[in-house]
Amino acid sequence: MTTGSRPRFSVRLGLVPAPEHDGPFQGVPEHLQASLQKWVRSAFDLGRGDDVRAAEALCLRMRLAAHRSDYVSTLADTYDLQLLDVIDRLLELAPFSLTARKLETLESLLDDAGSAYRVNEDQDGLEERVTPAVRDAVRQTLTDAAAQTAAGSAADHLAAAWQAAYGRNPDPVRAYSESIKAVEAAAHAVIQPNNAKATLGTMLGEIRNARHKFATALFVPAGGDPIAPAEAMMRALWEGQTSRHGAQSPTVPETLEAARAGVHLAATLVQWFVSGAVVRTP
Repeated sequence: MTTGSRPRFSVRLGLVPAPEHDGPFQGVPEHLQASLQKWVRSAFDLGRGDDVRAAEALCLRMRLAAHRSDYVSTLADTYDLQLLDVIDRLLELAPFSLTARKLETLESLLDDAGSAYRVNEDQDGLEERVTPAVRDAVRQTLTDAAAQTAAGSAADHLAAAWQAAYGRNPDPVRAYSESIKAVEAAAHAVIQPNNAKATLGTMLGEIRNARHKFATALFVPAGGDPIAPAEAMMRALWEGQTSRHGAQSPTVPETLEAARAGVHLAATLVQWFVSGAVVRTP
């Protein structure tokens, strides 16, 4: 069940104002805490020795001191970010069998409560929630890139960038770096097929020196520059990376906002190259 957009009954009657903030909620809001704690308890079958041992192992790995050796209760009694960490590790390690119903229940709880998080596509961790249409577009790009031999490892890099940007423990620097690699892999066969060491920087140089050799599927008025739209996006991604090189001045890592913007920019560029929207002209 997806959280609906219909205003509450009292709001529709004009009896109360619409809440200023009704999601997505970061962390674990008060209205979701008990439900998630209950889910953690239900994830373990206390009649099975394997599940009890799995709970003990998880407490040890998360450095949680169990009260009277009650490992399941120790995990379930966590709250806020630590509770999310427990759930994320449960999904990642899966030392016991989480049934499809239990996974569906967790997804519904997060969805109904307006959580900023969701179970990822592989069901092995949490990730930050993204607009479904945007997520589906990136997913389709991954599928298309994986099916395109000329795109090399673009799909793998883009998937890694997405996880680093929207996973439970975001890594902005890696997300941005993987985004650039995804575009380099997708564009290589079109821009610099004979340069085994091509980078986004050298590809931009190739376009600058021989722009008449490239075009995009976008309509360009007479006298316009056919490759300019793709070049502008490639340059924005390339020059937006602040942590690429060291210098006498301090290295500035990418912010999470910049990394996520870079991932979506890269997804667009990868899609353009694998779909043939950017071509080398005869």
